[in-house]
Amino acid sequence: MLPDQTQRPRTVLRISGPEARDFLQGLITNDTKRLDAGAVYSALLTPQGKYMSDFFLIPDGPDAVLMDLPGGQAAAVAQKLAMYKLRAKVAIEPAELSVERGLGPVPADGFADPRHPDLGWRRYGTDLAESPEVAQEIEARRVKLAVPEAGVELIPDDTYILEVGFDRLNGVDFRKGCFVGQEIVARMKHKLELRKGLKRVSVSEPVPVGTEILSGGVTAGTLYSQAEGTGLAFLRFDRVGDAMTAGAASVAVLEEA
Repeated sequence: MLPDQTQRPRTVLRISGPEARDFLQGLITNDTKRLDAGAVYSALLTPQGKYMSDFFLIPDGPDAVLMDLPGGQAAAVAQKLAMYKLRAKVAIEPAELSVERGLGPVPADGFADPRHPDLGWRRYGTDLAESPEVAQEIEARRVKLAVPEAGVELIPDDTYILEVGFDRLNGVDFRKGCFVGQEIVARMKHKLELRKGLKRVSVSEPVPVGTEILSGGVTAGTLYSQAEGTGLAFLRFDRVGDAMTAGAASVAVLEEA
């Protein structure tokens, strides 16, 4: 059972000005220097190190960056960026662009998805659209690759990005220096053994997103997106068992993607 992407539009913001990249560098989880090579996947966190929004950054000339983010999060992110702007020579405004995703060779005006090669490409323009078939295939691949989705597996003010694999998805750079929430992320990376997180699971039949997973009658986690017998589950590792259920479905942890 996949999220309905037709109900999850994207918004593109343009962050422009001579200090645009330096401004973002001090806030986001990834290194803006990577924009020289193409699209960058990153996130903005709360000071407590929890997820606020994830997005793609796209180079847009020497003094501008496009931020492709979930539409429902755009207003809050723009407001937060404006708060951090202070005297920086930066403008933050809607770009009035649409987003198209595709599979196969990356077009000349497109950008490879930086999270994983199998997730295809993205491009930006006016009046762009993708076919429902392509959208469905990309979403099925997302589940099989254990890639979290905003508003489903990624929950604002709740999710810790390392628990859902941001480092595996090229979404965080531990060498770039400070960013908002960096201290918490670094501590989780270097000092703590994660006790819970996102895992791929087999699912015997579809159940509603958000169904509780039980192991020996005890709550072990929550089942989220599902496709073709595979699901994404947020689990407490110490409660994972051999006979887990989610509603009427049998659930078992799969090997890492």
